[in-house]
Amino acid sequence: MKIYVSIDFEGLGGVTQWSDVEYGVKFKQNYLMEQLKAFLRATDGNYVLLVDSHAMGDNVLWEITKEFENVELISGGLRKNYMMSELDESFDRVVFFGYHAGVGTRYAVMDHSYSSSSVYNIWINGQKMNEALINAAYAGLYNVPVAMIVGDDKLKGQVFDDVFFVETKESLGRFSAKHKSMKKVLKEIEETTRRMLRVPREKFKVYKFDTPIELVVEFTDTARADLVEMLPLVERIDGRSVKLVHEDYQVVFDAILSMAFMCSIIKYIGR
Repeated sequence: MKIYVSIDFEGLGGVTQWSDVEYGVKFKQNYLMEQLKAFLRATDGNYVLLVDSHAMGDNVLWEITKEFENVELISGGLRKNYMMSELDESFDRVVFFGYHAGVGTRYAVMDHSYSSSSVYNIWINGQKMNEALINAAYAGLYNVPVAMIVGDDKLKGQVFDDVFFVETKESLGRFSAKHKSMKKVLKEIEETTRRMLRVPREKFKVYKFDTPIELVVEFTDTARADLVEMLPLVERIDGRSVKLVHEDYQVVFDAILSMAFMCSIIKYIGR
């Protein structure tokens, strides 16, 4: 069995604010490693590809592969397909690890939709998106189902009913949460992973959008919309929003990433 794990940070136990997920915060990085090891202990030698997908992809320590030889790691930023790099049809299932709720979710810890600094809202075919749904549809391009999600309680109501879900904490506000004991979270991750791996792949739903696919992106300010409007296929629909319609979800997915990366340079413009 081949297991694909896309790793974010905000939805993990012990994490409540941006300073917790900055590069170099070692004790918070240890929280990530402990929770990830609980998952890997349950994989029983099956091949696992870990894809470090938070910020610049420099969160998961390579040393984890010293303990788990069935594991390979993708790290670093500015790579093709970013949070879903190197996924293909050979994988049996996808796991989203440390994921969080979409922007505007009441009382959700560090809520955002793909980019906390530039992209505000994203809709696809009229449905409000979060990172889990956007990335699940990318997995759908290869007919690979999402089988398990590890994240906060507010995300649980925004994803699919047929996935195994480990609730790491109860979010109380944008920068606050009620945490379970670490021992309990680690136990739940390990036990849930074992149960998930016993379920045949065909029992999980492959997530896809009907075509044509309409993407609407609302940015945090008009300057970002000014910039993104220059992209091919993009239509400006109001001061902060653009639209793109296409038959191929790969094009839509690439557009989301391109918009997010382009908008990251805005702070250097106008100085």
